Amino acid sequence: MKKLIAGNWKMNGSLVANEALVSAMLSGMGSEEPVADLALCVPAPYLAQLQHLLKGAKLALGAQDVSAHEQGAYTGEVSAAMLQDFGCRYAIVGHSERRQYHGETDALVATKAQRALAAGITPIVCVGETLAEREEGHTEEVVKRQLAAVIHTVAHCTSEIVVAYEPVWAIGTGKTASPEQAQHVHSVLRTQLAAATEHPERVRILYGGSMNASNAASLLSQPDIDGGLIGGASLKAPDFLSIAAAAR
Repeated sequence: MKKLIAGNWKMNGSLVANEALVSAMLSGMGSEEPVADLALCVPAPYLAQLQHLLKGAKLALGAQDVSAHEQGAYTGEVSAAMLQDFGCRYAIVGHSERRQYHGETDALVATKAQRALAAGITPIVCVGETLAEREEGHTEEVVKRQLAAVIHTVAHCTSEIVVAYEPVWAIGTGKTASPEQAQHVHSVLRTQLAAATEHPERVRILYGGSMNASNAASLLSQPDIDGGLIGGASLKAPDFLSIAAAAR
C-alpha cells in the first residue's frame, strides 16, 4: 500500500493564497504518478474552492473536522453528508488542538470517526500524548486509550480508518520525536490494531509531529510509519512536495 501524505492547513489560507499554493503544488507534481497518496485537509469555507482546484488532480480533498451529529440545530457544525457533497475523501478527527481547545473526549472523537465512515469518508484519527504524559511514562497508556475508544465504536470498520500519531509536545514546536521514538509508538499502535481487526495491514499509521522536508526521509523509512500528517510544511509547495517525494 502507498504511504499517505496529508496536509493540514489548520486555520490558514485565503482564496488568493490557496489558488497560488495549489497551482504551485500541481505544477510541481507534473504528470507522473505520485509515489504516495496525497491529500489536503483545508478549512471548511474553502472546501468548494479546493473541490474545483483539485478536479482531476492526484490530490485528494480532506476536512479538518466533522460533526458528531447527522443534521439539525447544531449551529456552526459541519456534517459528514455536507463534506461528502464537496467530494471529501478524508476528515481529521480528534486532532490535539480540538481535544485541547474544544474539550473533545475520546468518546466524541470515536463518534465523529463513525459518522465519517458512514458517509464513505476516511477518518484520520489523531492520538498523542502531552509532554507531561511522556515524562511520566504514560505515552503508551494514553495513545492506546484514545485508539481503543475508536476501535470500540467503529468495530468491524476499524480496518477502514487512518491513524495519526501526533505527540502533542512536537506539534508546531519545531521539536520532533526521533525516528526511533516515533517508530516505537507506531509499533504499539500496530499491535493494538492487529488484535482488533483481521486486516491491520490496511490501516495506515501516519506520523504528525512537525514532519518537514529535512526529517521526512528518516521518519518515513521506519517500518511502521506509513506517511505523515503535515502541518506548517503543507503551506509551502516545495516542502510538501519534498516530503511526498521522500515517501518511497
